Amino acid sequence: MSESSRDTAEGAGWGVSERGEYLRLVPRQAEKISWLNPRHLWAARNGVLASWFGDPTGEVRARWAARRAAAGAPADRVIRRDDPDRFSFLVVGDTGEGGEPQYAVVPGLLKEGLDTAFAVLASDVVYPVGAAGDYGPKFFRPYQDYQAPVYAIPGNHDWYEDLAGFVRVFCDDTGPLPAGPKPRPLTRAWLRSLVWHRPRPGDGEHLDEARKLRSSPAQQAVQPGPYWAIDAGPVRIVGIDTGLLGTIDAEQGAWLREVSRDPRPKILVTGSPLYVDGEHHPCPIEGGGTVDDVVRDPAHRYVAAIGGDIHNYQRYPVRLDDGRTLQYVVAGGGGAFTHATHTIPRVDVAGVTEADFRCYPLRGDSLAFYSALYGRRTRLRRFFSLTEAEAAAVIAERLGIGPTRAPGAPARVTRRIRLVAGLLGTGRRPDRGKRFRLPVRKAYQSLFSPGSATYSPPFFKSFLRVDVTPEALRLRCFAATGQRAQEVAPPVEDEVTVPLT
Repeated sequence: MSESSRDTAEGAGWGVSERGEYLRLVPRQAEKISWLNPRHLWAARNGVLASWFGDPTGEVRARWAARRAAAGAPADRVIRRDDPDRFSFLVVGDTGEGGEPQYAVVPGLLKEGLDTAFAVLASDVVYPVGAAGDYGPKFFRPYQDYQAPVYAIPGNHDWYEDLAGFVRVFCDDTGPLPAGPKPRPLTRAWLRSLVWHRPRPGDGEHLDEARKLRSSPAQQAVQPGPYWAIDAGPVRIVGIDTGLLGTIDAEQGAWLREVSRDPRPKILVTGSPLYVDGEHHPCPIEGGGTVDDVVRDPAHRYVAAIGGDIHNYQRYPVRLDDGRTLQYVVAGGGGAFTHATHTIPRVDVAGVTEADFRCYPLRGDSLAFYSALYGRRTRLRRFFSLTEAEAAAVIAERLGIGPTRAPGAPARVTRRIRLVAGLLGTGRRPDRGKRFRLPVRKAYQSLFSPGSATYSPPFFKSFLRVDVTPEALRLRCFAATGQRAQEVAPPVEDEVTVPLT
């Protein structure tokens, strides 16, 4: 195991020139998705349309569910495996951009996942719109050498074509979406239907050829729908589908409550994290209540809730009133552009303080990454670019915290460094800058982060390995920088052991 970013700058991938072997895996004609490209934004318009004219996700999901039930899927949506009491599995979120950052994760994933029983993809399996034709280079090819089943829950991007590609690949359902009722003219649903993005004619015609890349019996799995539960060894893993807008419908909510009554310890996997960027997002259920209400109920025995959607790693150990500690994890660093962590203010939420909070990349590395990126894009490198030491120093000053990485030579924080940190949305202490901090951070996350795709390491990607025993589970976050050193021995950026008894 190599040094991590918490040990040295080299462990973070800085100052290293030898790129990893992942480059041999990347398709020659790999698509480079830019969320500053109007074509990609227009293709992904359904999320905006759903927020304006009403979200049809629940109704469409119900039609898929009825079709899967008619095909013989188990009514309780539980996948029952025969794993032993001691086993391991992987969790990888927001994978499918199909370029170098996604493929940079693969060598470490294969190394650390060699003896795992299965993997779970948590949100946004395929960008930009979940098209069936994109599954070849963005799912089957990168994971062709992973010799175990892969289960998945969809993210909002997988819903941009009404989940058609996702259901074909993971539920083995090749038919078209059953037709729903036609909307009445001049209603909101009718207006939405006029510009709704739908699958292209003939999309996925090469899907059967792509499937051959993962055709061994050990790799096969068919799941009962976009949400499911897996009984594996001593635990139950519950995967929920939060659709286009990060909520769940009443039917899925009723299923979640029912499946959560099983007495064994549970792990939730969701496309919308419940704690993220220092904030609580409990995920509403249509008709009342929230997903977090279900997770916190002591009778349901949840020990962790892992969510994708945000493209980095974060962990919040929340201590509940009954004395239990629930691990809330963000695990969306599997291949898409990197969401900034330097915009996260000093953490103080649900009793979790900065001393308890963990993230990857470290805030200083995130600020150095973005300063270099926008220095190149604005051609103002001398002004914008900060060294990793300068970035770490200004983060420590603004948040009032000590250095996260073992300190080297101290860096002096100048007016220029403070100005760059402010322009790039760097977080602050909760008691400072409230009037301006929140709008800047929100704008940065929604406008600037999607333009951060880069093809120069370090990429700051990550994946999780979860080791389960009857007594406890161990969760580790492994880094993938794109540099050879971290590829040969993937560093552990965070580790926590959670008791199950």
